[in-house]
Amino acid sequence: QQGRVREKVYGKQKIYFADQEQLPAASDAELRGLDGQIAARSAELQALQQSCRHMEAELKDLNSSMTTPEMSREIEALRKDCASYTEKLERIKSATNHVTPEEKEKVCREQQLFHREWRRRKRMATELLDAILEGYPKSKKQFFEEVGIETDEDHGVALPA
Repeated sequence: QQGRVREKVYGKQKIYFADQEQLPAASDAELRGLDGQIAARSAELQALQQSCRHMEAELKDLNSSMTTPEMSREIEALRKDCASYTEKLERIKSATNHVTPEEKEKVCREQQLFHREWRRRKRMATELLDAILEGYPKSKKQFFEEVGIETDEDHGVALPA
């Protein structure tokens, strides 16, 4: 009623706003002054936002790091582990049942011998079975089942490299 608020209708919507014709007109100097204040406040806002981001990153780092009591518990646990490992190392060093290099070499030679023999016997068995299967009317799997042959692969065993 007093004319200080105006109304605009856009389809089904109505917008109310202050009547700007009743406000005093600002001079160019005032507008430039306001623009300067806006620029100064925008720069201040940018600086504060940057500072806020920096502080949030620092807070995140501090929250993710260990506290002093946690750190002391961790150090104590590590010291106990170190002591137990040192004790274990001393027991191993002081043990009298070490394997001599000669015994180790003997075991390695025997292992190589058994490995060669395993390969040789497997190759002979495979050649023999292949010769039998040439004239056999059924599949290899059916033959192995009838005869009762169990292969290394059936038991998940592979020849060592």
